[in-house]
Amino acid sequence: MATSQCFVNPPNLSSTCGAGCVQELGGLKTYITGPQDSKLAILLVSDVFGYEAPKLRKLADKVAASGFFVVVPDFFYGDPVDLDNPLLDREAWRKAHGTDKGCEDAKVVIAALRSKGVSAVGAAGFCWGGVVVTRLAWTEDIQAAVVLHPGRMTVDDIKEVKTPIAILGAEIDNASPPEQLKHFGEILSAESGIDNFVKIFPGVAHGWSVKYNVDDESAVKSAEEAHEDMLNWFMKYVK
Repeated sequence: MATSQCFVNPPNLSSTCGAGCVQELGGLKTYITGPQDSKLAILLVSDVFGYEAPKLRKLADKVAASGFFVVVPDFFYGDPVDLDNPLLDREAWRKAHGTDKGCEDAKVVIAALRSKGVSAVGAAGFCWGGVVVTRLAWTEDIQAAVVLHPGRMTVDDIKEVKTPIAILGAEIDNASPPEQLKHFGEILSAESGIDNFVKIFPGVAHGWSVKYNVDDESAVKSAEEAHEDMLNWFMKYVK
């Protein structure tokens, strides 16, 4: 599996934003929000810039407002990408934080949710997280998957998918070109019969759903539309 990811436009990080709180879940520090007694949970898997991203936590709170218990784990163990760090070794970071390890950690988090009485789990991933969530969709660990501007994936990755999956892509994206994402949808429909939804958002670039400019009305509208599509997919399958 390809694990190359995009190191562009990091969000402003904060450890205090969001309506929820940070607790340990499955051995990972995790931002949690929403009703903890809900039987329906959503796992959000961040891009390389980590679980503290304010817009990601804002999105988690939005999903939680629909009645889901939402968890955003720190899959990087306190070591997200920091482009302001002059000593950043991108290749070493990729090796230390591969998507294979992210997927295994995610399974532990899902098991922890199940042990708390959760009966259905949906997962959404962004860039790096999109690759992780696609791998989760190879299993029966989750009931629905959403990938938003995913990192680089292959046809073989898609052929393994067994879970209903929505793929939300950007018109401007070298990591996941629109033509490739549309082809993924064709494969899912023709070869596996897995329910899928592929949508390409015009005029936006990789990362738009969690790294939009709040002063750009069009950018905000596109991000919110993607969030709504994601939530609708979860409402359909996580129940």
